[in-house]
Amino acid sequence: MDVSFVKTPEIQTLLDKAAGVGQSGGDPRLKAIVRELTEAVMEVVVHHDVSESEFWQAVTFLAEGAPEYGLLAAGTGIEHFLDLFMDAKDKEQGLSGGTPRTIEGPLYVEGAPLVEGNANLSVDPDEGAEVLHMTGLITGPQGEAVEDAIVHVWHANSKGWYSHFDPTSEQTPFNNRRRIKLGKDGRYAFHSMMPSGYSVPPGGTTDRLMQALGRHGNRPAHVHFFVEAPGYRTLTTQINFGDDPFAADDFAFGTREGLLPVPSHQGGSAYIAFDFQLQRAALKQDGEFSTRARAQVDAAPSKQTESA
Repeated sequence: MDVSFVKTPEIQTLLDKAAGVGQSGGDPRLKAIVRELTEAVMEVVVHHDVSESEFWQAVTFLAEGAPEYGLLAAGTGIEHFLDLFMDAKDKEQGLSGGTPRTIEGPLYVEGAPLVEGNANLSVDPDEGAEVLHMTGLITGPQGEAVEDAIVHVWHANSKGWYSHFDPTSEQTPFNNRRRIKLGKDGRYAFHSMMPSGYSVPPGGTTDRLMQALGRHGNRPAHVHFFVEAPGYRTLTTQINFGDDPFAADDFAFGTREGLLPVPSHQGGSAYIAFDFQLQRAALKQDGEFSTRARAQVDAAPSKQTESA
């Protein structure tokens, strides 16, 4: 059957009613989005002759996969698409430059300790792991040092587990998570136990989808960042380690040109020098975080100083 079936008066009337079109209450923008999204699903059903059984199998998959929606958004490329969409809108407005944005992922936790100086991220021992040393400068679009920036940084341990999401429950709260308060020179430094890459949960909904698509669910070793500063756009980004075997084949599409430093390995330590360049904020919301749901725990101490 041709997808023109969806354009018949009966189906179009159904779509209007389902989305509340013509009803006085509700949000007009939401009505338009729901209507178009529902129509797109109907067209897929017709185009691919989706059976009733296949449809309900998909519903079951989505219901079971709810705890992994953050991973599914990354693995299906939708989260990366949002970055590309925002890049394209910047280009339309004549905005360019700055460190590339890339996906946040689902594993940020609010309330990490706020520290100053050369921050130690790793509270827990991590036997056999190298020590990662990372340093750099936060600049603005003209190369000026950005004052009073806060760098949020988080990463996995050498087994690929993040604190607060570790099924072994062995990690100390906020292990490998800090917010680093910078001074007027815009310089940051931290050290931690070297993270490793990891895969999506074996046998989980994301893993099942990747296998059905003939894909893997592996991420390279990486470190996540938010960078915020008064008067500048908040940057969401991450670096993937350029020497990782999955650096160019990240299942979550987090790898972007300019975000692939190769660590220098020396005597049991790894060193990365990486500068971040921010763009000026044109609107108040440019300096704010997106409103996605994020994990929260009891607030950590407001500030402390850490040194090498």
